Amino acid sequence: MPDPTLLYTERLQHLIAEHDLLDQRSRQVGNFNLAAFLLAFGVLAAAAFRSDWLLVGLAALIFAGFLAGLVVLTRTRRALQTVAARMTVNQRALARIRRDWHALPTPDAAIQPAPPAPGAPPAIDPATAADLDLLGHASLEQLLGTPNTPVGRATLRQWLLTPAAPQSVRSRQQSSAELAPQVAFREEIAERGLLLDATDQARYARFMAWAEGDSWLHDHRHWLWVARGLPLLVLALSGLLLAGYPVGLLLVAVVAVNLTILQTVGRRVGDDISRVAAQQGVFAAYAELFALLTTHAVTAPGLQALQARLGAGGLRADQQMRGLAQLMPLVDIRRSLYFFPVEAATLWSFHVLWLLERWQRTNRAHVRTWLEALGEAEALLALAALHHDHPAWVFPEVRTAGAAAVVAHGLAHPLLPPVRAVGNDVQVGPPGSYLLVTGSNMSGKSTLLRAIGVNVVLAQMGAPVCAAQMTLPSLALVASMRVQDSLEAGVSFYMAELRRLKEIVDLADAHDAHASVWLLYLLDEILQGTNTAERQIAARRIIRHLIDAGAIGAVSTHDLTLAEAPELKTAAQEVYFTEHFTRGADGPSMTFDYRLRPGIAVSTNALKLMELVGLLPR
Repeated sequence: MPDPTLLYTERLQHLIAEHDLLDQRSRQVGNFNLAAFLLAFGVLAAAAFRSDWLLVGLAALIFAGFLAGLVVLTRTRRALQTVAARMTVNQRALARIRRDWHALPTPDAAIQPAPPAPGAPPAIDPATAADLDLLGHASLEQLLGTPNTPVGRATLRQWLLTPAAPQSVRSRQQSSAELAPQVAFREEIAERGLLLDATDQARYARFMAWAEGDSWLHDHRHWLWVARGLPLLVLALSGLLLAGYPVGLLLVAVVAVNLTILQTVGRRVGDDISRVAAQQGVFAAYAELFALLTTHAVTAPGLQALQARLGAGGLRADQQMRGLAQLMPLVDIRRSLYFFPVEAATLWSFHVLWLLERWQRTNRAHVRTWLEALGEAEALLALAALHHDHPAWVFPEVRTAGAAAVVAHGLAHPLLPPVRAVGNDVQVGPPGSYLLVTGSNMSGKSTLLRAIGVNVVLAQMGAPVCAAQMTLPSLALVASMRVQDSLEAGVSFYMAELRRLKEIVDLADAHDAHASVWLLYLLDEILQGTNTAERQIAARRIIRHLIDAGAIGAVSTHDLTLAEAPELKTAAQEVYFTEHFTRGADGPSMTFDYRLRPGIAVSTNALKLMELVGLLPR
């Protein structure tokens, strides 16, 4: 497999060259069109001055060339948009590999993932998501952020926050592994999503509300028959009037009835049409996405199941969405300056609404299935891109039996640039034990805990993990790492941390020891907001309580006496980080290798760091 960075760079260079050629052609065609229009106008003026029909014909030919040029210009500009979108896809791929977060779009905080399915493992709570940088800027969501449709982004967020069952994890791994080398296909889906320009999730929600909502005209059929009968009456009276029969007043009366209907019931009809018309920009684009997914050759059972859902009920999603898009010109006629007499004579809006509602009734039961399948496909493509772009990462094994422990070799933090990420061998569990991580400031304790948590999230959404090997059971994940006080709520740092720890303890107490999902806790420097003596006693009791409840977890601390407590000594799996401090001609310096070692930390560095920043004399 070629180096991902080299591959994306080469594709980007090719696209830049193609974009330059299309841009040059666009300018040339634009100049031709301007010249053709001015020349046609000049020849036509000369023809009028000379009364020369040959010049009129010549002007017509030149104007035809102008129209042909407009067609070419439109196609060229569409090709430019496509190439620009593909350039963006490759630029973002390179930015994700470099972890250049500012070059990537920040995930929309307003995205609402679907609620977990009944019986699914509990979703990750907001505090844990914040502690582990799962959402927002410089997050796991941003690293995986290839979906460009609202439903794709919502599905990805749901997968991030809701652990999947082991069988679903294996299905997603198989599907994303098949899609990973298909760079051109992944690029085309991403490009179509960018061109969709459906960044407003509210538009998606409004379309779903209409598609699954009531059919007003269908439920009030008498108005449909009125809308069909009155135009026929207008047509018949108009024919009689042209034949010389004195039916003018009757024709005016019928048209007046039409206008009255339009000013009353017609307002409801117009509102319903407008609700659909406001979303019409996405219909054809969704049809193209559905067509790409439906016709693409796949072998993984999960991908084949997705394709089957896009043809649920014998209705192909792409064909049905294209049919809805083809109704939109009938809707757009309502914007014409000449529409009023047409509406007054034919009650046009009623007939258009009937066509829209016929589509709605035919597809009402399937639209959500189609869009959810699209969202899952985009989420799978995000996992596939992660797999392709990080060939050293592996798919973990989520076990349904065996020891309840997270075991990883070469585990590193996925959000760090690959050139900076340092891998370590880590084991958390089995029940009855906990991982105690000690070390000096800045040595890597918090990063290790986050690396464990983020990789567990990746594993349980079906993605590859930043490790050489990893096995784990199904886990419910909780963390306490970035507790904050609240001036507005009058909550001190210590009280805020106590509340967070109480939530974690309650989860451990509620955990069923016979369940197939284990609780994994990650605690970073707990109870910092109180004095040392009380902190030691409280921290020991909390950790002992979690151990007795059957939870597994990791705790980082500066408090080296935590490992000496008799009630914890036998349960602790002790590991530590250290630093290297040297003094040279330029003064003191400190380096870290971020390598995990067995045992308890043997050094501290707070005073040395103060010396480095100039708070203490050297």
